[in-house]
This record gives sequence, C-alpha cells and structure tokens, in this order.
Amino acid sequence: MRKPIAFAVMLAAALGLAACDKASENKAQDAQEHAEQAQKKMDDAQDKMNDAAKENAEAAKDSAEAEQKRAEENNQAAPVTPAPEAAPAEPAK
Repeated sequence: MRKPIAFAVMLAAALGLAACDKASENKAQDAQEHAEQAQKKMDDAQDKMNDAAKENAEAAKDSAEAEQKRAEENNQAAPVTPAPEAAPAEPAK
C-alpha cells in the first residue's frame, strides 16, 4: 500500500516541476531581450563618445587657429623698433 502512494507523490511532484519549466523559458527570453537592449544602449553610448571626441578635436583646432591669429595680430600691431646704436666707446687712457 505504501508503494502506490509513494509513486503517486513522485508522479505529482514530477508533473509539478514539468509545469514550472515554462517560467524558465520565459526568463531566458527576457534575459535575451535585456541583453539586446543593453547592447543597443552600449552602441548608442559609443556613438555619443565618438561625437564628443570629434567636437573636442574641432574645438582644439579652432582654438589653435584663434591663437595663431592672435599671435599674428600681435606681431602686426607692435612694430619692430630698431635697437639704438651704441655710442662709440672712448679709448682707454
């Protein structure tokens, strides 16, 4: 009498575990979707970093050009004056 009850309990437990298997399939699908979303966001972040690097390079180029123009303006604005001629030295006596 005990054996049929034990088999019935084991069969019920096995069927109960088999019915719960769908949840693990759903979890696997959810994990795959989350992984795809994470990859997409990483790609977007990489694109933004590339855009920022390009903007920084352009800003550095513009800054260098502005500095060069400033230097040219300073050279043109300050005329070069010749050095005063030195007075002839008196001969030593």
